[in-house]
Amino acid sequence: MAKKGIWAIAGGKGGVGKSFLCSNLSIDLAQKGNSVVLIDADFGGPNLHTFLGISSSIISVSDFIKNSQLRLDDILLPTGIPNLKLASGAQDVLGMANLNIIQQNKLIKAITSLNVDYVLVDLGAGTTSYTLDLFLSADKGILVTASEPTSVENTYRFVKSAFYRKLKTVVRHTGVKSFLERITDTKNEENPRPPADLVTEIYDINTQAGETLKYELARFNPKLVLNQVRTPTDVRIGFSMSQACKKYFGVDIGYVGFVEHDNTVIQSIRQRRPVVITSPSSNASISISKIAQNIRQDYHLVNNN
Repeated sequence: MAKKGIWAIAGGKGGVGKSFLCSNLSIDLAQKGNSVVLIDADFGGPNLHTFLGISSSIISVSDFIKNSQLRLDDILLPTGIPNLKLASGAQDVLGMANLNIIQQNKLIKAITSLNVDYVLVDLGAGTTSYTLDLFLSADKGILVTASEPTSVENTYRFVKSAFYRKLKTVVRHTGVKSFLERITDTKNEENPRPPADLVTEIYDINTQAGETLKYELARFNPKLVLNQVRTPTDVRIGFSMSQACKKYFGVDIGYVGFVEHDNTVIQSIRQRRPVVITSPSSNASISISKIAQNIRQDYHLVNNN
């Protein structure tokens, strides 16, 4: 088991800066003397090696998953950054786009068994079952979003999907499982059932199941990072999302920070070199360091307005 934690970084949609944040967070942790492994689990479009300025590897996560003789340690690559290693993304993207449950569990078990301080897992966009399961298996689930309405909407959808997935995995009572299947398969997205309300309804079906789900709801507390922030209004979106998730879903989301829009980020991506290395004193790098500290200490931003 990782000594300090497994962080899974997800996004409701692509293009919000998930891989950018994941790679730079991992470097910040490594620079502080922690041993860190970075896992590219975005099977739809792995690109962490690009953010780190590393050529595409001949060995990858797909080799580990398909070869029973390989350990996850066997595919870890040096990054040129002290204390940081990378498990490069799957090369045969079409063949790895949908992990089966055995492959998924193999990967989760291997990740939790790594003997390092931190493991950061870059997940694919969207709400596929393996993305949700990898997110839920982590010690810290981190959601990256931008201020655009579509990004915000997809983040809400991810929170709802992840919690419903959590409910389905812990429930044993047949009647409750059937109830959850009916509720979560509904197409009515305009009026979703808040998780807190679901718990109350499930109590009426089975008290023990209700207690279990109440406990799981209290433990489900993803972290939120807002990327590409340009204005104070953008910053406040993170507070609004946190409050909305609590009010409508009954889920506590910790707003752990934001990354300002910064030209040094664009330059670093073009150069294929992480911004915390190319411009350590930039606003973006300082923001990333604060976010890493807030996640480690479980500290959330507080809206004083």
